[in-house]
Amino acid sequence: MAQAPQQDTRADLVTCPHCGKRNRLRAAAAGLARCGSCRGMLPWLTDATDDDFDAVVVQSSLPVLLDLWAPWCGPCRMVAPGVERAALEFAGRLKVVKVNVDDSPETAMRYRAQSIPLLLMLKGGEVTARQLGAIPPGPLLQWVESALPPAK
Repeated sequence: MAQAPQQDTRADLVTCPHCGKRNRLRAAAAGLARCGSCRGMLPWLTDATDDDFDAVVVQSSLPVLLDLWAPWCGPCRMVAPGVERAALEFAGRLKVVKVNVDDSPETAMRYRAQSIPLLLMLKGGEVTARQLGAIPPGPLLQWVESALPPAK
């Protein structure tokens, strides 16, 4: 008898920037990330691994800002605050996913990450824009804005 595929149950706790309520947000959820209390848009920042990458990133209905990084990488740590701000500022328009290249070498190879930090804008797993190296928060947000489809 065939087993049903296991559903992704990994969830992040996200505090709503509008009302302060804490929400559980599944990494591989479909649609938009909304607060269960006030219905405001939540910043969607999560992690992915080789094992759940397709469910979290490729199947996302939103464009994805993919941050390929490693904990030992100083420039990666410098980029992190800008990546977090992008999740907040583009809530409802963008899903931000961080992948540790040391723990997920298949994903790093898939996107030819020969150097990090590497930021990619993806739609359906396909690269639409690429940013290599450390970039300050202001220019990073401008790059994300230019790579996103226009707001409706």
